[in-house]
Amino acid sequence: MRLIRPALLPTLLFAVAATAALAHGPTPQKIEQTITIAAPPAAVWTIVGDFGGIGAWHPDVAKVEATGGNGEGASRKVTLKGGGTLDEGLDEWKADGMTYSYRMSEPDLKALPVSSYSATLTVTPEGAGSKVSWAGRFYRGDTGNEPPEELSDAAGRAAMERYLGDGLRGLKAKAEGKTAP
Repeated sequence: MRLIRPALLPTLLFAVAATAALAHGPTPQKIEQTITIAAPPAAVWTIVGDFGGIGAWHPDVAKVEATGGNGEGASRKVTLKGGGTLDEGLDEWKADGMTYSYRMSEPDLKALPVSSYSATLTVTPEGAGSKVSWAGRFYRGDTGNEPPEELSDAAGRAAMERYLGDGLRGLKAKAEGKTAP
């Protein structure tokens, strides 16, 4: 039996640690976007609070097929204008708190290069108007150790930032009675 010489132990430990660091899987990504809207919270909630109504205010949405209303367990299939669909299920809907949380059922990497996302949308008072916060948590589209660039953390973050941002700007335009950008 051969023993490791004590002088080589730090080098061996560094090599093991470096290999472990390179072999890690994906890390959860989080983003949050907010927008201030010149309309009372109740008016904004009337627009955004309908889980199946996202097509009425999100400019990237071509159509929505929704079942279950606003009850927990409701679902919606969101078809995007750019291609692909988002199958989402409603986890929690609270009219009194003007908030709901939902999650993706099955990933469609053509729609968004992410997997396992969940999101929460909340309307709160802000001065004479409202603040809408849309926060998401997700993993990149390819959860392997070496994803292609189009399914990387950066690609997933960029796509989610764009999708949430477009939606909030569309909601603002709808609530304020303006044309969406």
